[in-house]
Amino acid sequence: MQRRDIEFPADGVTLRGWFYPAAGAAGPAPTIVMAHGFSAVKEQYLDGFAELFAAAGLNALVYDHRNLGASDGLPRQEMDPWAQVRDYRTAITYAATLPETDRARIGVWGTSYSGGHVLVVAAIDRRVKCVVAQVPHISGAESGRRRVRPDQLPALFARFDADREARFRGEPPGLFPVVAGDPAQPCALPGQDCWDFFDGSRGRAPSWRNEVTLRTLEMAREYEPGIYVPRISPTPLLLIVAPHDRLTPPDLMLEAYERALHPKKLVLVPGGHFDPYIAGLAQAGGAARDWFVEHLNG
Repeated sequence: MQRRDIEFPADGVTLRGWFYPAAGAAGPAPTIVMAHGFSAVKEQYLDGFAELFAAAGLNALVYDHRNLGASDGLPRQEMDPWAQVRDYRTAITYAATLPETDRARIGVWGTSYSGGHVLVVAAIDRRVKCVVAQVPHISGAESGRRRVRPDQLPALFARFDADREARFRGEPPGLFPVVAGDPAQPCALPGQDCWDFFDGSRGRAPSWRNEVTLRTLEMAREYEPGIYVPRISPTPLLLIVAPHDRLTPPDLMLEAYERALHPKKLVLVPGGHFDPYIAGLAQAGGAARDWFVEHLNG
């Protein structure tokens, strides 16, 4: 599959990624705009999804979030969810300028943290004609409550406050591990499956760094993309859930699905949060591909 490197401006920074042209397209074709989840970069298996989409006659535009991977932006390793939502919308604008894109047939795909982003984008940007949210982040408050033991919260909040004061003085932002091999070490994404996914993908994603800013954690706890779910209709929504997900709670995703209006579809992929990327790629990616083909090729 022939892909090309791309870059485009977004609110003062340059975002970089890949463009996969639709196979067999004789003219402008549907385009799927894609980005990864919390701290992740495009080399962490997004190529597999993009290749599935492109082989089915869909362009795929994949990019790294600002401050991460190949994209520019400071502070490095800081993820502001609302800046990332705005960048998705800028990526849609960029995609619409490409000669390969039928601007009336644009879809968005997101996973984990960006799965929450695409719920927001689909609700507020009617240029989006179809959306797929894979194991999406639904509620920062509830997810944060489940990931951090109550006895650890005072120390975490104290670190947030100290980091605010340090940044106010002009000092560099504080950093926090994304994952940890030692279950006793605090990290943003606890669990052996989180460590296995990120540590196991270092070889294919050398730009990934096992750290985020403390402000990233604070903003994640404040982010509630699930409230936008009822506003997505009439844009078709596919929600992909892993029943044994220990990172983005399945009950929150299923509750969000119940609040979504039609047209909508739910697909369950066996396993946990990271199974759709590798073992479940054929099922998760295939379901997303079929949903986009059904609603963008009509």
